[in-house]
Amino acid sequence: QVLLEESGGGLVQAGESLRLSCTASGRSITHDTMGWFRQAPGKEREFVAAIIWNGDFTFNTYSTFVKGRFTVSRDNAKNTMYLQMDSLKPEDTGVYSCAIQTRSGSFSEWHLYDYWGQGTQVSVSS
Repeated sequence: QVLLEESGGGLVQAGESLRLSCTASGRSITHDTMGWFRQAPGKEREFVAAIIWNGDFTFNTYSTFVKGRFTVSRDNAKNTMYLQMDSLKPEDTGVYSCAIQTRSGSFSEWHLYDYWGQGTQVSVSS
């Protein structure tokens, strides 16, 4: 059974930082494509960032609204992915979830991911 558990969310003020963690169990994430998504109240789930495994190496990609502020990384020894979020804005508020994609497809389409965590709440006040 593959489980993902997020942690690190909280309430911060605009301009502050948070670091989210996503720890996997039941599967090694070393050669997985993994993504971070978020969902704000009343809005659809949207892509935030991903670590993509192309069969030879990994590379990172970001949505335009977090590029330059967020950094995604992974510690394979700890089977954990991270999302460092700096210069947070009120519009970054939402539930952040991590996911694993085991099949080919667009990394930004949430419905193409197979395993999901429960999510962690991030709230940014102005």
